Amino acid sequence: MEEVSILDEDQCWNLLSESVMGRLALAVNGEPEIFPINAYAHDGKILFRTGEGTKLSEIAVNGRCAFETDGFTSKIGWSVVAKGTARILTGTQEIMAADQLPLKPWIPTLKLNYVEIDVEQITGRRFRFGDEPDRYPV
Repeated sequence: MEEVSILDEDQCWNLLSESVMGRLALAVNGEPEIFPINAYAHDGKILFRTGEGTKLSEIAVNGRCAFETDGFTSKIGWSVVAKGTARILTGTQEIMAADQLPLKPWIPTLKLNYVEIDVEQITGRRFRFGDEPDRYPV
């Protein structure tokens, strides 16, 4: 295994679908912001719930976003980045369908808004951990 391997789209979606925690990157008032979120990935989309606040307000103005998730063991690590457009679900049918998904808030707060990211690009890498090579080989 090479130190860094590029993952194909199917590998990226597989890792993304098994992950429950990630980071949402948005531009808030023209400045980059990153928010930890729990999410659910399926059918080329990523879904998360949120309460009223910065994330929801910014998505209403500018839905362009990125979502990153990763994982690691003592020997390997991986990272998947999905880029796309987020939209707040508003239709009764789509909200009812989202309610059936295994997506619940992790903390005891009301998160009444569903947001869906339509993924346009997904990339990923796998890393093999090891000692740093000798900087000054003999």
